[in-house]
This record gives sequence, structure tokens and C-alpha cells, in this order.
Amino acid sequence: MKLVLPLISTLAAAAPYRTSRRQVATLCEQYGYWSGNGYEVNNNLWGAGSASSGSQCTYVDGSSSSSVSWYTTWTWEGSPGSVKSYANSGRQIARGQTIASIRSMATSVSWAYNTSSIRANVAYDFFTSEDPNHPNSGGDYELMIWLAKYGDNTYPVGSVSGTVTVAGNSWTLYAGSNGGMQVYSFVAMSAMNSFSGDAKDFFNYLTDNEAFPADTQNLIVFQVGTEAFDGGPATFTVSQFTAIVD
Repeated sequence: MKLVLPLISTLAAAAPYRTSRRQVATLCEQYGYWSGNGYEVNNNLWGAGSASSGSQCTYVDGSSSSSVSWYTTWTWEGSPGSVKSYANSGRQIARGQTIASIRSMATSVSWAYNTSSIRANVAYDFFTSEDPNHPNSGGDYELMIWLAKYGDNTYPVGSVSGTVTVAGNSWTLYAGSNGGMQVYSFVAMSAMNSFSGDAKDFFNYLTDNEAFPADTQNLIVFQVGTEAFDGGPATFTVSQFTAIVD
């Protein structure tokens, strides 16, 4: 999730990590943004105001019409239960597509963390809204697919609704609310360093079992990345992310 909060000035002044890898873009600003070939990458330090210290930079390695590759380096201290950032890559999508009108949302991702001594997750994130022009910082509904979580007491919004099978895998389903937004999170039973499937299957499950209004909800964002809570220095690398909305 990525609600917009102010960034405290001491964090804005923190020095980013240096890297010797070559990139097509370096993003160290709070909402540093890059786009190309139908994809986008965002540094997205939406919750950094809750940290006592830390910094993050995100680097785009490259993209094509079929995928994007990138990585982020971060360290955060303070308020260990609060998300500081959601560095992510997204598929640029045409507005005005209801979930019911979308036939498939084929996607794949391969990723790695260089440490497990952190509090973080790796997750897909989708926002939907009845308003097709809703700002992409939120929506009426949020669907998350947690491929991994690190650290004690790292959980999604809400409470456990049950164990379900979607897209050929078993997930713990959490349901709750974040302000006025209804949130559903599918959490993998064990870390999945790669995923390939149809994200529409998760919306189909919610439509059939949780009364999700697919006929009136428009897709706003289609992203994958890492929510950083606390720890580091850490490097999260996405070797490839692909997404096709049909």
C-alpha cells in the first residue's frame, strides 16, 4: 500500500547508497519516477516520515516492450511496525477498464533479497476504483499478493479470513480496511522468489467469495515491489517483471 505522507527533511538529506552497477535511471527522490516501454518504476518513500533515520535509492537496469529490470537499496530505523517505502515497478494501463471487462492479467516476476535480517515484504499491489480517474495513491479496493515476508510480526492489514488456493498455490487470505479502502491480501505459505500466473484469478476469487464488485471497479494500478519496514542495509533486485492486461 502507498498512502502519501510528508517526508521529514532529515531523511531527505540522508546520503543514498552508492553502487557501481550501470543503470538507465537513478531515483533517490521521495517519489522519484521513471517510465519506458509501457513500464514504470517508482522509488516511493510514502511512509518515510515515520523513520528516525534512513534512505533509499532505486535504480532501473533496463526495459523492453516485454519486461523491466531494476533494484533498490535501503536502510530504515525507527517505528519498526510502520512501512517506510514501497519501491515498485508497474505496468502502465489504460484507464476505464473494469475488472469484469479484463480477460486476463498475465504476469511474471523474478526477484532476490541479499539479506533476510530485515522487516519487509515482497508483494504485488493493485488498486481499483469505481472512478476510472481516481488518483493512483489509493482506491476503493486494494488487492495485495505477498510473495514473501521477512521479520517477526510482519503482517498485512486486517485479520486472517482463511486458507485458499488460487493460481495453483496456497495462500493465507487477510481482509481488513485501511481508512475507507477495503484491503485483501493473499500471503504465500513460504517465500516465492518467482511467480508466473494470471492475477485475474485473484480478482475472480474475490468476486466469487467476497462479493467484490468486478462490474463497477476499474483497474487503477498494477505493480510489484517491496514494502520496507525496518533494517538494512538491504538490496532488493527484480531481474524481470512482465505484465500484460488483456
